[in-house]
Amino acid sequence: MNQPGKNRIAGKFAALKAAGRGALVTYVQGYDPDPATSMAILQGLPGAGADLIEIGVPFSDPMADGPIIQAAGQRALKAGATPAGVLAMVRDFRAEDDSTPIILMGYLNPILSYGPERFCTDAAASGVDGLIVVDMPPEESADLDPFATAQGLDLIRLIAPTTDDSRLPGALRSCSGFIYYVSITGITGTRAIGMADVAANIPRIRAHTDLPIAIGFGIRTPDDAGQASRIADGAVVGSSLVDALAKSLDAKGQATPGTVRAVLDTVRRLADAVRG
Repeated sequence: MNQPGKNRIAGKFAALKAAGRGALVTYVQGYDPDPATSMAILQGLPGAGADLIEIGVPFSDPMADGPIIQAAGQRALKAGATPAGVLAMVRDFRAEDDSTPIILMGYLNPILSYGPERFCTDAAASGVDGLIVVDMPPEESADLDPFATAQGLDLIRLIAPTTDDSRLPGALRSCSGFIYYVSITGITGTRAIGMADVAANIPRIRAHTDLPIAIGFGIRTPDDAGQASRIADGAVVGSSLVDALAKSLDAKGQATPGTVRAVLDTVRRLADAVRG
């Protein structure tokens, strides 16, 4: 059986570790602001410096997301986004790029509506490597875990600053791919990261896992990304990319000739900092 996540995600982090640097993990919302523009951005991300790509699966009640990504989700849903449509984007991406890891990030309700087993089967067949389900704690993941594991999809868990030592082993159980460390208490893109606090927490998490750790939720600037990628194994950037996209749109919320470049230029600046 093909094991996409275990090959691409683990392989990417191992290669970057051997090269002596951390990963830049970029987040974009599928179908934002329209399918064609979203696809052009997705295809351009690796060349701009993205090492791994998270694609948001739009959902009408994104409780972990701040206003920037909430607005992106609304634009995407208005443009006709569905889980099946996002999977089709991944299939098109894989026609040209078979090496960059792709992770779907979203919420449990659309997966349950799609059917967990069918979703995992279709995701793996489309070229997805891993899943981040924001509102699915490990204790309540039995409806998804067996199907993801059977298809070789990495299940990437979120670890918060409030996750204490007694909970860490359970929270990390059945996790694979990498650990997503949520650097702030709160929703995405709303607070600056406290790098000293993050640096103090990473060794505590490493004591419980050998998996790579990527820091997200508070990474906005190139300096943030550079620091985070050296404190841990990677930096996840989403809101600043989505914000760059939003600021490039016209008065009706439609893409302009500069939309794709606005996002990819932001990625290039982040990648320079991570590689520096």
